[in-house]
Amino acid sequence: MHRAGSGLVDLVVALALLVGVTWGVGYLVQNASDAVGTAVGLVGFVLVAVAFPAAVETVTRGRTLGKLVFGLRAVRDDGGPITSRHAITRALVGFVEIYSMLGVPALVTSAVNGRSKRLGDLAAGTYVVSTRARLQLPRPPQMPPPLAAWASAADVTALPSGLTVAIRQFLARAATLSPEARVPMAVQLLRETMTHVAPEPPPGYHPEYVLAAVVAERRRRDSARLARDQALRDRLVAPDPLP
Repeated sequence: MHRAGSGLVDLVVALALLVGVTWGVGYLVQNASDAVGTAVGLVGFVLVAVAFPAAVETVTRGRTLGKLVFGLRAVRDDGGPITSRHAITRALVGFVEIYSMLGVPALVTSAVNGRSKRLGDLAAGTYVVSTRARLQLPRPPQMPPPLAAWASAADVTALPSGLTVAIRQFLARAATLSPEARVPMAVQLLRETMTHVAPEPPPGYHPEYVLAAVVAERRRRDSARLARDQALRDRLVAPDPLP
């Protein structure tokens, strides 16, 4: 929906520019031959339909007026900003699929593509993302009070990042899982986690409590280490004269 609205805004802007170019060309070549008028008009149309959007997307790194209004941006497939090559390719293919074929190929291709790519995106290796989307991280697991003493005294090495993410995602959505899936997953995660923890936790606690205690303690230690490192840098490095 947002991309369709963005394209409509850009099309209205292009039509307004085209009207202005047509009026200007007519005024300039009013005394010239029909061939000259046709040639100049064609050049003006290409400038409006191809050169103008390509130049705008190059300067703004993937944004047009329509994309700015709807909070969109064209980026490379690897997520980086587009260059003039990408913008020109998008504009050239867009001239065919939008102006020459009334936008039908663009609508069909974006509807069936997983990233809503039109033909210009497929040719250029780009796609359009929303700049207004906000990443919402799950709340960090809290330390279960009965396990706080054990966790603070335990030897908890740094967990692999993939395991930490898996634990946090599991704990965040554990309440929505069925018992048949929830219990085996908790046991499996705990088995992987305990290879990085010693000694074993006190018996009788649910695996989810132990997982929360380990992740919370690891987070507390990492935060304390980062705070110590920052304090050391503040003592040894002169303050930035241009904060």
